Amino acid sequence: MNRKYWIAVIILVGGLYACEKEVIETFVSFEKPANFPQPVYHFSTNTISKDGFELGRKLFYETLLSANNTISCGSCHIQTSAFTHHGHTVSHGILDRLGTRNSPPIMNLAWNTSFMWDGGIADLDLQSIAPITNHVEMDETMPNVLSKLRNSSQYPALFKKAFGSDEITTSDFLKALSQFMVMCVSSNSRYDSIMRNEPGKMFTTQEQQGYDIFKQKCNTCHKEPMFTDYSFRNNGISISSVNDEGRYLITQNNADKYKFKVPSLRNLSFTAPYMHDGRFFTVDAVLDHYASQVQYTPNLDPVLQQGSSPGIPLTTDERVKLIAFLQTLNDHSFLTDKRFSEQ
Repeated sequence: MNRKYWIAVIILVGGLYACEKEVIETFVSFEKPANFPQPVYHFSTNTISKDGFELGRKLFYETLLSANNTISCGSCHIQTSAFTHHGHTVSHGILDRLGTRNSPPIMNLAWNTSFMWDGGIADLDLQSIAPITNHVEMDETMPNVLSKLRNSSQYPALFKKAFGSDEITTSDFLKALSQFMVMCVSSNSRYDSIMRNEPGKMFTTQEQQGYDIFKQKCNTCHKEPMFTDYSFRNNGISISSVNDEGRYLITQNNADKYKFKVPSLRNLSFTAPYMHDGRFFTVDAVLDHYASQVQYTPNLDPVLQQGSSPGIPLTTDERVKLIAFLQTLNDHSFLTDKRFSEQ
């Protein structure tokens, strides 16, 4: 190899390193996407910082949070599946124990007013306690988790960088996890670029027709731009074998029986299976349900009771066009963003 070749290689490698270093060292805190509403998360009590975010990311993938040190948050919330547990109807926790619900995605949580399929938790800063202490998920206690982190060789220093003290408290632990999760914003789908009027971005004819069908038949519950209205609804699916009564378990109000939170349709191609118990493995199966399989109950959502029979009628052509539109909600950059990957 001649001298000029090696000089070129050195320059190229140096340039790549410089770019990588710039990306790593240039931290951008939470930013609201232009086409999104104002978030509801209380940033005033938990200011996002580079060190806090990085600590939260490390904790998200930390197996010390489980009783036998094998399960992390990232075990059931996988980035390439929009932070869902892809391929599992219900999530598998410690010792491969089966839960009763499908892991919801972790994305755009700064706009959520409640968490879990039943809305049992009202503050993101408290959300992490539920899976950590759940018997079939991580089966640990908060005192044990904090003890393990305090006795580790690295976490006291990381907490000091993030919060100014090497004392590891429950509050700072939960805030760090929130700083990571609240930064997991999915806002770069084709739909988003079109809504932001970015140059050269537009729907195909089929996608536009599907968008029109969506606005007519789906937008009541799956409101743009988050593609959920964050409400709890009975959508007429048959009662599961475990008789999960949904929102009723929280409110003890009979009107809430079998109501579950309306999920976002963003990244739909990557979040299968669908529904709270993962009963449907394809979008087609979901559309089959709404078109012809809705079960009547006294508190069936009124949106599904507007015709002679419950459900949302869809022709074959409408389904094809609707699915074409739903594909525009996939955000590939979110699924591969290295900021959210295990480091």
